[in-house]
Amino acid sequence: MHLLVISQTYVPDPAAVGQYMHEAAAEMVRRGHTVKAYASERGYDDPSRRDPKRETRDGVKIVRLPLCSFGKGSIAIRLLGGMLFCLQVVLRGMWTRKVDVILVSTSPPMAPVAAIMLKAWYRVIRFGRRVPMTFWAMDINPDQMIAMGKTTERSWVARSFDLMIRWTLRKSAEVVALDRFMGERLERKVPLGERLHIIPPWPLEGHLAPVPHEANPFREDHGFDGRFVLMFSGNISDAHPVDTVLEAAARLRDHPRLRLVFIGSAAGTKKIDDWAAAHDAAGVITTLPFQPLDRIRYSLSAADVHLVSMGDDMVGIVHPCKIYGAMTVARPVLVIGPAASHAGRIVDEHACGWQIENGDVDAAEALLRRLADGGPEVEASLTERGNNARTAIDGHLSQRELSGRFCDILAAR
Repeated sequence: MHLLVISQTYVPDPAAVGQYMHEAAAEMVRRGHTVKAYASERGYDDPSRRDPKRETRDGVKIVRLPLCSFGKGSIAIRLLGGMLFCLQVVLRGMWTRKVDVILVSTSPPMAPVAAIMLKAWYRVIRFGRRVPMTFWAMDINPDQMIAMGKTTERSWVARSFDLMIRWTLRKSAEVVALDRFMGERLERKVPLGERLHIIPPWPLEGHLAPVPHEANPFREDHGFDGRFVLMFSGNISDAHPVDTVLEAAARLRDHPRLRLVFIGSAAGTKKIDDWAAAHDAAGVITTLPFQPLDRIRYSLSAADVHLVSMGDDMVGIVHPCKIYGAMTVARPVLVIGPAASHAGRIVDEHACGWQIENGDVDAAEALLRRLADGGPEVEASLTERGNNARTAIDGHLSQRELSGRFCDILAAR
């Protein structure tokens, strides 16, 4: 089978969407299929970074397109880059000789429109032969823009995106949502029935493994030895608010062992640095850039507990992929967000961490103080919850099982 993958972000870009698209593409190659991917030549977070225009990685033929990523300075800039990417995909895709299935996600949000246009073109030039499309919903717009207050439900932008997502759902042969809450939201837009599949994103186990603190150079390099480290590693945005834990940390600014570490894009970490300076909390907060994949096992293992946050209005709109990396390196998880969310359910079902509602600063302060104080009981609890997390990954949340299920859907088309 010849699979065409459309994704503005793609490895080695650190954005999660591109990493997962490549993992699925590489698995299809291992199964004996031919895969071609269209992606952006420049980085999504850092447009100054350029990748090879043509490259074969893990058997996937990657074609990277110019002038379609200008950073994340504004929604207008993102939309411009996304539209230019889609235009180039359509023009290139029209001359792609063999395509049996199209895989598209939400990078950029209008990428499915390009896929639908190519489907129509292939049907004409192949005398009515259909090319099915699988839509992998990594997030949902305009729902996300509305929930974040960037537009209103009645705006032309929101209405346009809503028509686009509904059109995408109707034209997709298969739709994959990341959790039950997301699936229910999509189902309310367009009845999907058996076309809807719920498959969580899998941990990138090829790049992850638990590293003991005493053997981890990342902790030593950044002065974390002897500290209790709560780490947030991923996209820092309004969809994943960290206000509750920041306010708790400000109350504990004089604690000798506490350290909050935020790893993310330059724009996201700058917000954290500005907040820390304004609240005299720089002594307990460290910010670092995204880490390369070959170093991520060390950075994630450097934490004692990982922070996963979810805005109250974001349940079913976005999915906290970072939770799986934390669990894979056998670290407990602190979920700041609704209990009735995918992350909240994971922590409760597998006893692998704690859950605190947004705004409950008192509870966050009490938990951080207890964990940072340490002691034999705390160490035993951290070890037990971390082991429970890893056991869940080795069970039904493993890369082998989840990516296998996903690729079975693609191969069946």
